[in-house]
Amino acid sequence: MSTLIKYPVLTEKSTKLIESNQYTFFVNIKLNKKQIKSILESLYKVNIISVNTYNPPKKRKRFSQFEGYKTNYKKAIIKIPPSQSITILPKN
Repeated sequence: MSTLIKYPVLTEKSTKLIESNQYTFFVNIKLNKKQIKSILESLYKVNIISVNTYNPPKKRKRFSQFEGYKTNYKKAIIKIPPSQSITILPKN
């Protein structure tokens, strides 16, 4: 499962989304919305209302004389009910 759901995204935008019970994760490119929903529900023991995915196109990069592509990634934004929450960072 750790290879399917890579890690949570912690950016300024994703922390603002946490206030409205939306959490962002980097996921495997080959997963679809139903698979993401079932994996995260079993992993975090929450009910998921909706799953939105973002799969941007590859970007061309140049490394000195060589050309290549930046690695592909997929983001999943999940929405959960207001009565539930996911602890991404441990409280100290």
